[in-house]
Amino acid sequence: MNFKNLKRLVVKIGSNVLTKDNGQPDLSRMESLVKQIASLKQQKIQVILVSSGAVAFGRKELFLPDKMDTVLKKQIWASSGQVELIQTYKKLFAQEGMPIAQILVTKEDFRDRRHYLNMKNCLEGLISQNVLPIINENDTVAITELMFTDNDELASLTAAMVNADTLLLLTNVNGVYDGPPSDPGSKLIPFIGAKIPELIQAISPVKSSFGRGGMLTKLHMAKKSADLGIQVVIANGKKEDILLNILKKETEFTFFEPKTSKHSPKKWLAHAEHYFKGEVIVNEGAKNALFSEKISSLLPVGIKKMSGEFSKGDIIRIQDEFGKVLGLGKAEYSSTILGEKLGLKNQKPFIHYDYLYLFQHA
Repeated sequence: MNFKNLKRLVVKIGSNVLTKDNGQPDLSRMESLVKQIASLKQQKIQVILVSSGAVAFGRKELFLPDKMDTVLKKQIWASSGQVELIQTYKKLFAQEGMPIAQILVTKEDFRDRRHYLNMKNCLEGLISQNVLPIINENDTVAITELMFTDNDELASLTAAMVNADTLLLLTNVNGVYDGPPSDPGSKLIPFIGAKIPELIQAISPVKSSFGRGGMLTKLHMAKKSADLGIQVVIANGKKEDILLNILKKETEFTFFEPKTSKHSPKKWLAHAEHYFKGEVIVNEGAKNALFSEKISSLLPVGIKKMSGEFSKGDIIRIQDEFGKVLGLGKAEYSSTILGEKLGLKNQKPFIHYDYLYLFQHA
């Protein structure tokens, strides 16, 4: 396992790591993780924390009727619990002499490139001033169709945004298993290479008590992050000194080997599959050019059809003639202008290579 030295680390702590089985906050676990993060900072490792727990903290404080709308209950618990969660973190990190900042986001914050860069600049500013950013989804205002799958997705997006070299997903199992973790016959998969095999059938579909996601989400996000050049670790956050022992390789975990790092715009596009405003269908020649070893932009001459109304800067989904999704890109001009240039030669690129992300399976 080629484990690169950590320079910038995104740590995601799941709800089940921060709460006991009875739903009460596990303050001793929080305190231990805070001390470990402080130790990482002393080793000159930059840390961004993505923390679940707000809903679980709110759930212990407020009893809500079973018949209440699920999304509304989640909003109430999140808005109440986020206060206690961040206050607890502030107190614990203050004991380590570390200032913190709270950042609450929704998926909408990642859709617009300008908004995305503003958020990135804020995070970079906090890190430069040795302030620890603590990020969570703003469940209070998020609507169902625009919620993150869970904080694994948010952590993966954040790692891509800040060009982290490592993403560490802490959960309540030791990593990825070749079967249900509760099955005594299941074995931990310690290493998943850059050419990641199809493991979906082997992963337990069981979700946590307090979170929305499960191991399938973690696997999907880990694969995507590794494809972008980010090394990923899935480990058990309930183990003592887990963060420090991962660095020393003295504990069990699953490591995802990273591919070659992608440029920042491509990292943004890699997570934009639900944000596209329009679609284009390309011919076979354009498809072959895009996937050749030669660097190629998408030109109007290679586009057979388009759909949707979009402006310059919007995200576009690219398909081949058989309906297979090839990738995503940022439009260099609007749907109106593209309609006039469709199929024409000697035109400026519709999607420049620097703002083109192709799916590996295509």
